[in-house]
Amino acid sequence: MPEVRRLRWRCRRGTRELDALLETYFEEKFTSLDEADKLHFQRLLDCEDKELLRCLVGCEAPEDSELSDLVEKIRRFAAP
Repeated sequence: MPEVRRLRWRCRRGTRELDALLETYFEEKFTSLDEADKLHFQRLLDCEDKELLRCLVGCEAPEDSELSDLVEKIRRFAAP
C-alpha cells in the first residue's frame, strides 16, 4: 500500500506536537474513517505547519467546515 506509506510519511511534520497528534491519529483511526474523512485528512495534511498547529491546539478553526469537523475529531481523540 504505497498510498498508506505516503500518508504516514506526510504525518511527520518535524514538530513534536504535530507529529504526536497526526501520527497517533493516523495509526489508530485512519483505517476506520469513512472515505470522505480519509479525503479530508489528506487535505488537512496539505495545510502549512503553522496553520495546522493553530487548528489542532484549538487557537483557530479551519474555514472549511469539512476540515473543521475533522479537526474536532482529532482534538477529541487527543483529549485526555
